[in-house]
Amino acid sequence: MDDALLAAARAARGFMPDDEGAALHRAGLEGAAVGPLLEVGSYCGKSAVYLGAAARKAGTVLVSVDHHRGSEENQSGWEHHDPEVVDPRTGRMDTLPFFRRTVEDAGLEGSVVAVVGESVTVAALWGAPLGLLFVDGGHADDVAMADYEAWARHVAPGGRLAIHDVFEDPADGGQAPFRVWQRAVADGFVPAATTGSLRVLRRPAS
Repeated sequence: MDDALLAAARAARGFMPDDEGAALHRAGLEGAAVGPLLEVGSYCGKSAVYLGAAARKAGTVLVSVDHHRGSEENQSGWEHHDPEVVDPRTGRMDTLPFFRRTVEDAGLEGSVVAVVGESVTVAALWGAPLGLLFVDGGHADDVAMADYEAWARHVAPGGRLAIHDVFEDPADGGQAPFRVWQRAVADGFVPAATTGSLRVLRRPAS
């Protein structure tokens, strides 16, 4: 990534350390050789910059799916709540304006397509094979597994599956993403790389 894109990613609100962002970008480049990229969970656009930069370089796009009302862990009273992303008119979270600003500031509006809606609802209408799927939506067990089950079947042979916030030890974090990772391995995805809490898997080409 060039310096301007890296600065935009670092400036965006979010929860991804630099090393995990760089690893996600690499996975995006690998996946983009197979097909378009899709992320479940956009928040304010930090990961969209890492993946959007990969998509632009490869001449494809990143589709970023989020309802932009925040996950359970982002709500008021929870550890990762940010009151600045609350709409004062409704009292509800609304990260979409922040996401749009991040993508605009990064100069990636031509490479990042925002889809505003529930992940499972959008997946039911989806038909294109994906070069990379990044699962980073809600971290409750039912939500995380539903995202995986809705989207994983669309990863093309040779494509990548990336899962964020994977912690084997419950003392380090919630277990839902780890259980999704376990399910993916059981389903035939092959572990390819680990950087911090980011795990990347590959769907075998045959």
